[in-house]
Amino acid sequence: MHELSLCRSIAAIAERSSAGRAVLSIQLDVGQLRQVVPETLVYCWGIVCENSPSLSGSRLEVTSIPAIVTCRECSTDSTIEGVPILVCASCGSGSVVVRSGEEFLVRSMEVGEKEGKTDGSLSPPR
Repeated sequence: MHELSLCRSIAAIAERSSAGRAVLSIQLDVGQLRQVVPETLVYCWGIVCENSPSLSGSRLEVTSIPAIVTCRECSTDSTIEGVPILVCASCGSGSVVVRSGEEFLVRSMEVGEKEGKTDGSLSPPR
């Protein structure tokens, strides 16, 4: 279950970026091709954060990004459904370029003041 390891890394990023304030939520983009189960990621987040003063009670909000490929032969964009087989839906060619679906990005996080009062959103440093 690599989701637990991913959550530990996200928690480290959040703790560094929060500057001692309580983290209320983290918005995460996860591409379909990353082989991450969003529900498992959210479950593991609860485990990782339960004993952290700045992360306890925070929410991990996961946005799933579909896998989209562009065919090099017919220029058709195809959204990959179900099991990821990277072929053009129009002509069946395997000569495709992946346009989306490989993302794994902490998009933003919402933090509060040290006392827990909402202070707005912060984007993590890049």
